[in-house]
Amino acid sequence: MVTRAEVTPAEVTRPSALVPTSVRELFPALADATEVYLDSAATTQKPLPVIETIHRYHSARTANAGRGTYPWATGLSARIAHVREHAAAFIGAEHADEVVFTSGATAGLNAVALSWGMADLGDGDEILYNATDHASNVYPWHHLRGLLARFGRHIALVPYRVTGTGEADTADILAKITPRTRLITTSHLHHVFGGRTTLEELRGQIDPAILLCFDCSQSGGHLPVDVTELGADFAIFAAHKMFGMPGTGILYCRRRVHDRLVPFLPGGTSGVRLGAGGLLPEAMPELLEGGTPNIPGILALGSALDVLESLDISAIAAHNRDLTLRLIDGLRPLRRLEFLPGPAHADCAVGYGIVSFTLDGISATDLGFVLSELGFLVRTGAHCTPAVADEVDSVRVSTHVYNTRDEIDRFTTCVNKIAEEVT
Repeated sequence: MVTRAEVTPAEVTRPSALVPTSVRELFPALADATEVYLDSAATTQKPLPVIETIHRYHSARTANAGRGTYPWATGLSARIAHVREHAAAFIGAEHADEVVFTSGATAGLNAVALSWGMADLGDGDEILYNATDHASNVYPWHHLRGLLARFGRHIALVPYRVTGTGEADTADILAKITPRTRLITTSHLHHVFGGRTTLEELRGQIDPAILLCFDCSQSGGHLPVDVTELGADFAIFAAHKMFGMPGTGILYCRRRVHDRLVPFLPGGTSGVRLGAGGLLPEAMPELLEGGTPNIPGILALGSALDVLESLDISAIAAHNRDLTLRLIDGLRPLRRLEFLPGPAHADCAVGYGIVSFTLDGISATDLGFVLSELGFLVRTGAHCTPAVADEVDSVRVSTHVYNTRDEIDRFTTCVNKIAEEVT
């Protein structure tokens, strides 16, 4: 049986320039860990400034933002407004009122489906989507279709293909667009394949009235994202995958769609008022933010953005590309190993920190268990991908700034030794 000692080299290989000791020390959970964390696509480790921000909110001047005129409350309101402006700048939004705070990416995508889809879609309209995307970018559209059918409106959900490099097949999308297409939704960075999709090939070839929705859960905090450059009408981010805390997210809504939205969570401070015919919308982003916000989560998001900017998001992306290519090179010689679509099948050197694979002779679940016993923490299974005809359980490796070349080398050495034993 392979032992931990066998996969730990006597000498550490040359570390990446972006991972000095000072960077690793930003993440307390890694300080004394003997395991190698390779599951940042599921959630990222939290840097000390984020942890301290959460602690400060709960230990000093705790209050509810927007509910009082005393300094504790008004101070929090001002800080949340600042985080909103900061988030808008970070994602490339032109206006702060285009940034809605949500409880996460799932809530953000459901808000699009219910706030826009319920109000704007008519009988016979169509949505193009990727059936292999994360369930959060598949199920809301099926739920919307079911709800609309109850009211006599029948919409079509049209799936499109994925290329061998893990990107949305824009040629297939173009072939499936009709005069009734209202929305194209896609992952900016695929959560299993690691392919990046911008839909730029469609520019100038489709009706500009067709809305574009990007799930940026995996790209946010991992590589530069500019929603204006993407031409996004909607974009969704998960704070816990970008150094923030769970239960917090960003929904970008381009101004051109604001007058086509209805309230998502009507209630206290939800940007609506009572009129003769029912609820009347008043203002964004409050229109989609009813109820008490996740104050510590939003403040922590601000601290997470500070950390990401201090490290330079472009440098983080370059670091992840380096680790991705190193991982692929280390695993490619294994004849019994098969890469899922993604960077391993690309003609050029691309990689964004996500690689998935299977190893003949051992299930993904068993391989993941063995790897964890040897100190390597990876994700296994279907990765929250809805059941499709060609679904395959796999091992997913995902990296971030706190991972090193040495960790990747040790991991590939370990997989090679396991492969020898199951041959």
